[in-house]
Amino acid sequence: MKQFHGILLGLLILFFSGCGSTANLNPLSTLTAKPWVLSSFLGAEPDLGKFSAGVPTLSFLDGGRLSGFAGCNNFSGEFELGEPSAIKLDPGAMTRKACPGNGENEFLAEFEKAKNFKLEKEKLILMDGTTELMSFSPKID
Repeated sequence: MKQFHGILLGLLILFFSGCGSTANLNPLSTLTAKPWVLSSFLGAEPDLGKFSAGVPTLSFLDGGRLSGFAGCNNFSGEFELGEPSAIKLDPGAMTRKACPGNGENEFLAEFEKAKNFKLEKEKLILMDGTTELMSFSPKID
């Protein structure tokens, strides 16, 4: 009987320690845990030649705030998450540097179309329904 209690206690410990790891599945904590860098755009690798000052980045901040870099200018706006995977992104205020090319405008146009998202293996995918618009990977310092 003591052996059964030991097994039961062991199973309970495994169950409750496993439940603690579900916090890692919280999309908000995953999004805000790190800055993100653009890794694909409209299903392909981004054309870095279109972004004069570097690859676009994105940071989800506490309180629904959003900041990022669109390839030439910085932005500071807001985001909202909905159920089950809805997202609304508003780049908000932007710096006003003159930017060669059209990469930043293309990025922002697709960025604002995002209606839902997926998190897969260290990748954030922004989508418009079932259409993948762009994906981001964690930024490595």
